[in-house]
Order: sequence, then C-alpha cells, then structure tokens
Amino acid sequence: MSVRPLHDRIIVERLEDESEQTIGGIIIPDSAKEKPQQGKVIAAGQGKKNDDGTRLSLDVKEGDKILFGKYSGQEIKMDGQELLIMREDEVLAVIEGK
Repeated sequence: MSVRPLHDRIIVERLEDESEQTIGGIIIPDSAKEKPQQGKVIAAGQGKKNDDGTRLSLDVKEGDKILFGKYSGQEIKMDGQELLIMREDEVLAVIEGK
C-alpha cells in the first residue's frame, strides 16, 4: 500500500537499538525495553502552505535518519509494520554521516 502524508507530516520507521545487553550483561526482555527514539523517514508530505498560498518545503526528506521525542507522533500499523506519523516540527535532529 502506498501512502502520502499531507502537508508537513512525515511517516517514520523506528530504527531498533543494536544493544541487546546492558553493560553488566543483563538481558532486558522486549516488554521492558523503551522504544527507540530514532528512525528513518519513509515518506514526507509536500510542505505547509503559507498565507499567500505558496508551499514551504520540508527540511527532512525520504531516507533521512532522524531523532525525535519519546512521545512524538501517532503510531499506525500498515501492512503489519508499526510506523509513526508526525509533524516535521516534532523532529529534533537529522543524523548526518555514518
């Protein structure tokens, strides 16, 4: 299914944290783990409209890795995959480089 977010909204796929153990070697079960606060933008809207009708382009684009707040966005489920849909202003930073 193909979905295009409207205006200044983006669809984000959470990136899982690689660390499965704590420093002390304790393995934390999935139910007790915090959800990751970084993700990959998989779709972006066309931008918000100004008062004069022109569109303001988004700072993030498809494929960007981003950081977002713990309670940002709305969780949605598409094709069995859990995604987030949020406004661009909920994005805290874009991760650049490797």
